Amino acid sequence: MKLYSKFIMAALACCLMILIESCSTSILVDVWNDPSYNEPPLKKILIIAVSKDPVHRRIWEDAFVNGFSANGVKAIPSYSLYPDASPDTNQVFQAVQENGFDGILVTSHLLAGTKTRYVQGYVTSELRSRYNRFKNVYYNYYQDVDHPAYVDSLLVRRRAIDLWTTKNDEQMIWGATSNTPELNTVQDIQSDIVNLVIAELEGDAIIKHGK
Repeated sequence: MKLYSKFIMAALACCLMILIESCSTSILVDVWNDPSYNEPPLKKILIIAVSKDPVHRRIWEDAFVNGFSANGVKAIPSYSLYPDASPDTNQVFQAVQENGFDGILVTSHLLAGTKTRYVQGYVTSELRSRYNRFKNVYYNYYQDVDHPAYVDSLLVRRRAIDLWTTKNDEQMIWGATSNTPELNTVQDIQSDIVNLVIAELEGDAIIKHGK
């Protein structure tokens, strides 16, 4: 019974380490909102992803459009108005005047950074087999195996997200930086970040809750 318990504990420890390694999700840092802003929730937002890559630009803009739309906020991707490149300042002003946007969300890449992390060591009890040549049988036993602690570094992708109101001379009312450990696809990254941003904007009453 004691050996069985040790085996279960070892298996749980291994699963926990795998879970910790695999759950690398995005976080928002340097989150800011304008405490003086006291306007009704935004209803129509222009989404601008500043990127030279037209595919990435569209992926990011669509992700935010879908996120806002799920909360009953009308959002328009800038590529639908300016398909060739991200709009400049004059084009943004023109889009606001012609389409009645009350908000502008701008997202752009920042230089990547690195994050150093300490991975704590652990001990597992692993099953071993030995052959007894005198009795011509195998027998099993458990041996404690030490997995030492180590330090490694992760590449962290960083992105700036700013939200502006078109009222009061186009002032910025919310901003944040997202940090994401390197993942396989841009879709993995944007899904996490959009959900985090939407939750923050709901909490600050900049957009309304739900539909």
